[in-house]
Amino acid sequence: MADMLIKNGTIIDGTGADRKSGDVRIQGDRIVEIGQDLAPRDGEELFDATGCIVAPGFIEAHTHYDATMWWQADLDPLPGIGATTIITGNCGFTAAPMSDDKDAQLEMVKIFSFFEDIPLEPFLKHVPWDWRTWSEYKASVKEKIRLPLNNAAYVGHIAIRMATMGLDAWKRPATAEERKVMASMLDDALANGALGLSTNLLDHDGENRPIPTLVADDAEFSALFDVLDRYPNSTFQCIIDVALMRDTGPAQTDRMAKLLKGRNLRTQLTGAIPTVAYQKYLLQPMRERVEQMRKDGIDVWPGYAHVPLTGQLSLYKSLIFAQSNDYVWHEVVLADGAEAKEKLLRDPEWRARARESWDTQCYPQSPMNNPGMLLLTKLGSDNGAGPFCTLLEYAEELGLHRSDAMAEWLLRNGVLSTVRMAPFDMDDEVVVDMIRDPKTVGNITDSGAHLQMLCGGGENLVYLTKYVRDQKAISLEEAVHSMTGKLANHFHLTDIGEVKTGKRADLVVFDFAEIEQHDMEKVYDVTDGKGGITWRYTRKPAPMKLTLVNGEATFRNGAYTGAKPGAFLEPAAVLEPTAIAAE
Repeated sequence: MADMLIKNGTIIDGTGADRKSGDVRIQGDRIVEIGQDLAPRDGEELFDATGCIVAPGFIEAHTHYDATMWWQADLDPLPGIGATTIITGNCGFTAAPMSDDKDAQLEMVKIFSFFEDIPLEPFLKHVPWDWRTWSEYKASVKEKIRLPLNNAAYVGHIAIRMATMGLDAWKRPATAEERKVMASMLDDALANGALGLSTNLLDHDGENRPIPTLVADDAEFSALFDVLDRYPNSTFQCIIDVALMRDTGPAQTDRMAKLLKGRNLRTQLTGAIPTVAYQKYLLQPMRERVEQMRKDGIDVWPGYAHVPLTGQLSLYKSLIFAQSNDYVWHEVVLADGAEAKEKLLRDPEWRARARESWDTQCYPQSPMNNPGMLLLTKLGSDNGAGPFCTLLEYAEELGLHRSDAMAEWLLRNGVLSTVRMAPFDMDDEVVVDMIRDPKTVGNITDSGAHLQMLCGGGENLVYLTKYVRDQKAISLEEAVHSMTGKLANHFHLTDIGEVKTGKRADLVVFDFAEIEQHDMEKVYDVTDGKGGITWRYTRKPAPMKLTLVNGEATFRNGAYTGAKPGAFLEPAAVLEPTAIAAE
C-alpha cells in the first residue's frame, strides 16, 4: 500500500454539500489532508484527477454476498462501478447463527438457496460452516476470506429462529424459554459488531409455506427489540410486501409501528414506499403510515428501489414462478436435470395444469400475466435458435396459449435458456422524493443473489445516468450523498461515506461524462458445486478512473487490480452486553 496524493479533482464529499476543487492526501488506509495545491511528498504516489469527480466510495446497501463471496471473492462487477462497501445479512437470510441439528442446518441453507436463487451445491461445497454463533461466523469470515470491498453485516431473524427451534421454526411461535435463547443469540451478534437484526415479513417458499419469521408472534419481536434497545447504534431491518405479491405490507407496518412505539430503535422498513408505477395504488396509504410512525417518534427509514425489479425466468434456479403463485411451472425448476425438465415441458397433462395456473393462480402483476413484457432474446437463448421477440408475439405466431408458447421456446432454445422481463415503469417523481428525504435507504439492489438475473451489479449508476445526466432531476451531489454519507449515517458506519480527514480512504475518481450502465452479458465462471462451471450475468465497468478501498486500488486504468483490502466494518459503538432481562 503506497501513500497517495490525488491532485486537481472536483471533490463531492458525500454530505450533500456543493462540490469544490481540491486535493486529497492519503496515508495508509486513511484520508489525512484535504486542501488546495497540496505539495507532493517524497515517496507519495501522484494521481491526476483533472476533469474528474473525487467522491466517497459507493455503499451497496442491500446485498446477498453472504454465500457467494466464499466462491466468488472478486465481487465482480462492483469494483469497476465504484462500490467500496457491501451490506450483507439482509432479509433475515444469514449464514449464522447455526443449529447443532444437521437437518435444521440443511434446511437453513435451502432457505437461503431458494430465496436468493443460488444453487444449493456451492453452499455445501465451498462454505465451511465452521461456526454456530454469529461471532464465530464473523471470525471465520475474517480469517478465511479476503474481499475487494468492506463488509458490514446484519444477523438474520430467520437464522436465529432456525438455530433455536430447528424445523419447528416453520410451524409455531416460540416459547418463553426459546425467546430467551434467541435474545442471547442476538446479544452475541450485536456485542461482536453486527449492524443489527434483519427480519422478513414478505416471503413464502417453493411449497407456499410462510417464511419462519412470519410465524413469529409479537412477544418474540418484543424480546428481540429489548436486546436491540441496549445497543443504540444498532438498526432493525424489516422487509415487507407492498404491492409485490400478497399486499400484507400495510398490516405488517401497522403491527411493527405498534411494537416499535416508545423505543429508540432505528428501523429500515424496506419496500414501505412503492416506487414502481403499477404499485401506485398503495403509495398514499403507505406514505401516511410512515408519516404517522415519524410523528410517533419512531426513527423509521423507508428502504426504496430506484430501479425496477429484475425479472429473469429460468428453469435452472429461479424463485419467480413460486413468488408469482405459479407452483406448476415451479415443478420444472425443481426437476433434476435437463432431461427431466424437458419431459415435463412436453407432457400434455402438465401443460394443461400450467395453462390453468397462469390463467387462474398467478398474480396480475406477475410476468406470466404480462406476456408482452417477456422478452425472448438472443442473450437468453442457450443455443441461439430463436426466434427473438416477445412471448406475446411468439404465442400469436404459433396460435398457442402463452404458457405453451414459452414451453415451446425453451424446448427449442434449450432448457438452460432464460426469458427476460422488460422493466416495469418507475414512478420517477417518487424516486426523487425518496432521494431527497433525509431518512431513506436507497441503492437497494439484491446484488450477489439471483446470479442469472443480475440484481444489483451496476444499478447504482442509474442515480448518475438517469436521474442526474438524463432527467436532470437531482444534482450530482444529491446522487453521491444517496449512495455514500446518507447510508453510512443510517448504518452508524462513521468512518466511511465522506471525503473527510480521518475517514477511511474509500474513494472513487470518475469522469462523469464517461459513466454508463452497460447491459448484461454472460460470463462462464461460476462453480456449480458438482465439478462444473455455469454462467452468471455481469456488466462492463462504468468505468471508474480509480476505486480505492482502505487506501488500496481495487480498480485502476480500466481494469481490476486483484487487490482485496476490504475490512469487516462495525457500527460506531459496540456496547458491552448486559445480562438478558428475565421475562
